[in-house]
Amino acid sequence: MYIHEFCGSWMDHPFWKGRFLLKTEQDLQRIRDSDVSEVWIDVGKGLDVAPGQASQTVEEVEAETEARLLAVAAAAPLPVRVSMEEEVQRAVRLCARSKQAIVAMFSDARMGQAVELAHAAELVEEISDSVMRHPNALISLARLKTSDEYTYMHSVAVCALMIALARHLGLGEEQVHEAGIAGLLHDIGKMAVPDTILNKPGKLTDAEFGTMRSHPEAGMRMLIDCRQVSALVIDVCLHHHEKFDGSGYPNRLAGEQISLFARMGAVCDVYDAITSDRPYKKGWDPAESIRKMAEWKGHFDPAVFQAFVKSVGIYPVGALVRLESGRLGVVVEQHSKSLLTPRVKVFFSARSKLPIPQEVIDLAKLAGRDKIVGRESAEEWGFKNIEELWSGLPRDQGSLFG
Repeated sequence: MYIHEFCGSWMDHPFWKGRFLLKTEQDLQRIRDSDVSEVWIDVGKGLDVAPGQASQTVEEVEAETEARLLAVAAAAPLPVRVSMEEEVQRAVRLCARSKQAIVAMFSDARMGQAVELAHAAELVEEISDSVMRHPNALISLARLKTSDEYTYMHSVAVCALMIALARHLGLGEEQVHEAGIAGLLHDIGKMAVPDTILNKPGKLTDAEFGTMRSHPEAGMRMLIDCRQVSALVIDVCLHHHEKFDGSGYPNRLAGEQISLFARMGAVCDVYDAITSDRPYKKGWDPAESIRKMAEWKGHFDPAVFQAFVKSVGIYPVGALVRLESGRLGVVVEQHSKSLLTPRVKVFFSARSKLPIPQEVIDLAKLAGRDKIVGRESAEEWGFKNIEELWSGLPRDQGSLFG
């Protein structure tokens, strides 16, 4: 069979690519031994399904997923206090300071020293304030990390995502703060994993994959030893790779056995991971990532995932979309009342295949005249650095965060 897509995070399997012809018994066994429970196969490139066995088309599955997401999008996102443009400028500086602080903390952990968390609470407060002023600015900006700084900026992104999600779930400010701390420290155990494995551009061996999967327990030990964080934070560190159906690790917990905060961490961790560039894979488009996550049955707590979609949108900032008018544009900001009518910066005509004058349009003000009709792939269109269209920041000078 030709493997078209693994249904789950790429951390659930040891293969460095997601599409290939399955030719050996060894690779088949590696898939069976992994945490992947379902795969898409392309019957046009491999052997067909068994005679008489019905199979949904990609279009049918996507239509079902889209309908579910549209139903979730009926609720309004978080209110904003300042403009996206204003908060992005603040967020650049905050991301740079956050990266420096996390590099210092994680370096201590890598050297086997006690982790000093004196500035962690202050850092989480700053991130929380940014999310309160504009929930999409820092979350979207942190996604623009380079693959070299992934481990550190991933912690910033998951912290911000956890804070936004906690507020959408109606948690109190003390719990929101704890969620932020948990997001900041959830992957500290990766400091026990050699860089050669963390940054390997190709397929991991079974032994390397096993080492990578040991990071939750390593992180738990580090946080227990530092004696500065709550049991809730330690729990997220240990259990953010558990799955709602019980197929995750390290303890194969299921449903309510997994704490609410660990279920939140699972969603936030995966979303930032799959939308970020890695040494072995380019990140997926934000809207495409939301759709894929919605299709992974059993991976996430459905109620938590729905709240997460409301916090980032079904067309998150940075998503490339096609409008009914035939124009292509990048989502630059969510609307304060509806996730279906964001502000979009149009820049290209899908009909003429030519650039058009850039213009930011508010779809909420164009009701009945224009709307989003689908997601598009920047890679398939050959667009480079479309992040500049929504962030206003150049992406050809290395890291944005120093």
